[in-house]
Amino acid sequence: MGHAGMAATVVRYLRSVGAPTTASREPAPVDPLPRPRLRAVREDERAPVDAGEFRRVLGHFATGVTVVTAPAPPGGDGGPAGFACQSFASLSLDPPLVSFMVARTSTTWPRIARAGVFCVNVLGAAQGELCRAFAVSGADKFAGVAHDAAPATGSPRLAGVPAWIDCVIHAVHTGGDHLIVVGRVAALGAVAGQAPPLLFHRGRFGGFTEGA
Repeated sequence: MGHAGMAATVVRYLRSVGAPTTASREPAPVDPLPRPRLRAVREDERAPVDAGEFRRVLGHFATGVTVVTAPAPPGGDGGPAGFACQSFASLSLDPPLVSFMVARTSTTWPRIARAGVFCVNVLGAAQGELCRAFAVSGADKFAGVAHDAAPATGSPRLAGVPAWIDCVIHAVHTGGDHLIVVGRVAALGAVAGQAPPLLFHRGRFGGFTEGA
């Protein structure tokens, strides 16, 4: 599926959840999507696990840290989009697919969805402040951040990252209060000899030390 077909698929998704699309004649502000009413269990079944306990236990699982970016819309109406993301994962080798999860209330996701493309920037151990900058809502996240255009989609490729994965949106699935975004890899690269990855564990950033 080409960029045009994928863009049409994402536009249909946005319409299905009531979000504004670029097909609108008048630009509209990007609002958070409504919180979903989807549940893992029925009301008459056991109560869901406590949210605080869920976060505490799952926090023991260390993850890498990425910044997912998308290009500015055509016509210069707004800048590029991006957000810090810990839920990135490799999904399939043939075809080459990756995935990330994003909250349905995210104000950045509709902008990425309308672009139909994204670039995953894998952060290095010294880029914790860069991650924090992209975790802030409502700020100009790209202010002072050096980047160029990823080769396949034109999404921002941040300077100094150890690796990047340039993707076209392949599918979007619901997953409770999050969306599961699947991307088809169009280009990717890594920098030889680059710093080790940035890790996140139990609410703190850290680095990687090779074991014996």
